[in-house]
Amino acid sequence: MDRASVGVTLFGLLLVCATAAPTKKERDIDIYSFHINSTVTSRYAITVITSRVANRLNESKEVHFQVKIPKNAFISKFRMTIEGKTYDGVVKQKEEAQQQYSQAVSRGESAGMVSSVGRTLEEFKTSVTVAAFSKVTFELTYEELLIRRLGKYKLLINAHPMQPVADFKVDVYIKEGPDISFLEVKGGLSTNELASAVSTTRSGNEVWVTFYPTREQQTKCEGCAENGLNGDLIITYDVERLNPSGELQIANGYFVHYFSPTDIQRIPKNVVFIIDRSGSMHGRKIHQTRLAMLKILGDLASDDNFGLITFDSQVDVWKRELLQATERNLKQAKDFVKQIQDRGATDINGAVLKGVEMIKRHPREGSASILILLTDGDPTAGETDIERIQANVKEAIGGKFPLYCLGFGFDVNFDFLEKMALENNGLARRIYEDSDADLQLQGFYEEVATPLLTDVQLNYIGAGHLTQTSFSHYYNGSEIVVAGQITDNSLDTFQTEVIAISKSNKVKYEDSVSVKDIAGMPEHENFIQRLWAYLTVKQRMEKEVTLKGEEKEAAKKEALDLSLKYKFVTPLTSMVVTKPHEEDTQVAHKPKEGEQPRRPFDRVQALPQLPPLGSGATKRPMFSLRHPGAAVMPALSGQAGPSGFPAGRQGIGPPPFVHSPGYFGPPPIVHSRVQSVVAADDYDVQSVVADVVDGDFGPPPIVHSRVQSAVAVDDYGGAALLTGIDAGPAPTAVTFQMTDLPSPPESHVRFLVTSSRQPKPLCYDVPLASKLRLLMDPSSEFSMNGELKLYGGKGFKKIVLHYKTNHHLTISTSGIRYSDGQTPVKFVWGQEPTKHETDSVSLILKNDELNVTMGTVRVVFLLHKKDGDVFLWPAVRQLPQGITLQGILGKTDVQYELLPQSWIKIKDQEVLAEASTATDHGHASAPRVDCWLVPLRFVLQGELSDFTVSRL
Repeated sequence: MDRASVGVTLFGLLLVCATAAPTKKERDIDIYSFHINSTVTSRYAITVITSRVANRLNESKEVHFQVKIPKNAFISKFRMTIEGKTYDGVVKQKEEAQQQYSQAVSRGESAGMVSSVGRTLEEFKTSVTVAAFSKVTFELTYEELLIRRLGKYKLLINAHPMQPVADFKVDVYIKEGPDISFLEVKGGLSTNELASAVSTTRSGNEVWVTFYPTREQQTKCEGCAENGLNGDLIITYDVERLNPSGELQIANGYFVHYFSPTDIQRIPKNVVFIIDRSGSMHGRKIHQTRLAMLKILGDLASDDNFGLITFDSQVDVWKRELLQATERNLKQAKDFVKQIQDRGATDINGAVLKGVEMIKRHPREGSASILILLTDGDPTAGETDIERIQANVKEAIGGKFPLYCLGFGFDVNFDFLEKMALENNGLARRIYEDSDADLQLQGFYEEVATPLLTDVQLNYIGAGHLTQTSFSHYYNGSEIVVAGQITDNSLDTFQTEVIAISKSNKVKYEDSVSVKDIAGMPEHENFIQRLWAYLTVKQRMEKEVTLKGEEKEAAKKEALDLSLKYKFVTPLTSMVVTKPHEEDTQVAHKPKEGEQPRRPFDRVQALPQLPPLGSGATKRPMFSLRHPGAAVMPALSGQAGPSGFPAGRQGIGPPPFVHSPGYFGPPPIVHSRVQSVVAADDYDVQSVVADVVDGDFGPPPIVHSRVQSAVAVDDYGGAALLTGIDAGPAPTAVTFQMTDLPSPPESHVRFLVTSSRQPKPLCYDVPLASKLRLLMDPSSEFSMNGELKLYGGKGFKKIVLHYKTNHHLTISTSGIRYSDGQTPVKFVWGQEPTKHETDSVSLILKNDELNVTMGTVRVVFLLHKKDGDVFLWPAVRQLPQGITLQGILGKTDVQYELLPQSWIKIKDQEVLAEASTATDHGHASAPRVDCWLVPLRFVLQGELSDFTVSRL
């Protein structure tokens, strides 16, 4: 019997803190109880995380609740209990909740609650103000159907509460239909000092696992410290699989059927690997792809047939025919893989169609065909219209075999790959750019390496509202799950039928179960009904991606209706949480794959309504601002101010922010060393009224408002609305109050440089307002220069490219202008997708990305809009080989050696590095990554002046 085990994944991470200093968080904000209770009933897990926190201070404090849950899960309940009163989250249609979200943002409230973190997790976080000597209880419930991958259900509990907890408990109860055949508990939280805190009980089809560490154990275990536990508890188990027809359970008019036969001979496969070798695969990605392919080729069975296709703007096949995986053929294939080099653009359409052609040209009885595509970018050569590519591939495959799409990194258009895979009975998976990317690739291949059945069809007599019942392939170590409603109430027996094709012939599995014997069994409660709803929502949302018109709307409506009925937070719904005392409203959205965390907005007190314009005024009125406890700022006449303030700055406190109705963004950072006055007119058009003091340190801040106002900014970052300017009569002074201040602006922009031999990149800082030589190749007459934004401190405001003598491209945050020496062409960000090609130059504009190819250089320019700031960032995707390039972006792969105590060595130089983070703006999602921060001259092997230009 196959001892493959099934794995269930549960993540629970708690971070509770207050806004006090770290030393006080542990002492005065006390997590006195933290429980994780997970009940797994026949693969369906319902997990409840409960945290009880006490504010032991004699003043009110904001307490944060922060946990991590699996991306595959749906939140189904959240509540806070404070002083005996409970506040429940309410699940609403996303559009309805979005209105509340926008209103919350317009008030400056931190409205986003759920965000993607890492590969498999989502982070749920919220906070609430707790009165002095009071307590709060947070309770979060989420549900998921546990997917069988590589023969394992794995329950992983990650504990990191940030402080020792007096009452810390993890309770796991597993109840399956058949007996448990295998059980193992491992992980960092089950070893050494903590082993005695783990207790396991197994009896027939039930398992109990508890983890009750003492406060002392939480501080003395391996990897633990004064901040408490930090590690994993991993539970893996398997069940007996005695009935080849599967396991059937019925309760309250619903059924679930688990089908995973094991005593079947494997089917030889025909597999074609389609490997992207475009310039964007340069460095570690192509290296890891080669490593993964060498291991995958070594795992092919001798009766498998395989083919290799590599592509950039050109599609090449290793051999025209599919070859048997003999020792000789595999050796030749491995030699070929070792020579794959990155170059060129990306012709996905041509490559996939070539793979389809190869498989169709070599049909083989008793085999299973599979197509696997690995790419890291958008189509930029050949056919580039993604809808046309999807249609071409769907027509070519014709439903005969699955296409699996692996998207490498975050530059890839994952939605495009996902739809193309789902339309062809496959799936898409993201491969994360990390040190284990090759293992991720191998892991996916192992899931589809052993087909056991093809053309699987499951039939149920007297049932309706079924989840998916047709599957192209069934793989060893996986499991097919079908759920539905029993619609014929007169049935005495419920019959199942599974028809499929095995290696040698057509097979049929039949089963008949008495409804009266198993219906209404108390231990099932309503989990089967919730499992059916969960699975239906998941599959309808996947199906909706591939449909059009009325069918698309019908699938979306069914998924939405079930989400609302069962209170699931899905991509179609959101949870609205209203805090006590009308503090604010928060909305929990479920992020899409690859979506980055929302940044909470600073909270600003609501702005009182100001008088409308007009009423006889002939000049723009100005308003005075009075900070709480401060005098109205006089006109900046140069008179002496109070002690410690230069002239004209008395009474200036933190900068205010004029929030306008309809402006849904974070408050702009009002900070400049030049004192300026900015007037915002009735149409939200900004103009500089006056420069009050000398200095050229950057543009004045922008004040978004639908009222006319003026703001003065001093060189300490203070700001106030001015009076005394000859701008007509001023109304009564209005008082504004800032409850949370924006962070001061950065004085630099951080750049990243990867190293193909090290998991962590280097990073270095470049001062703002620098005009930089980004890239230059004298041999091809190509150059690219850019000017960093002075205000905002995140990226570039303008980038200019020159190619040969007649090609000039100017890219700014407001638009794009290209000239080939004759007729100039202009583009606007966000316009309809546009492609322009001429004389070795290609421009492809899609939304906020401009893909530029000039000769052998390809660069993607991304327009980022973040925290009220708009800036450009160039991401080099392809460079000429064997040529030393000038410019800071010419340093694409810096090799370094990590020495003890954070010293880093490059060539013959050593420097002390700082463990830091940087935002990788070279990806549209702009993920945060860990890096080693070192001086600029150390990475670039030169001074900043060596990389600056006087003009773009």
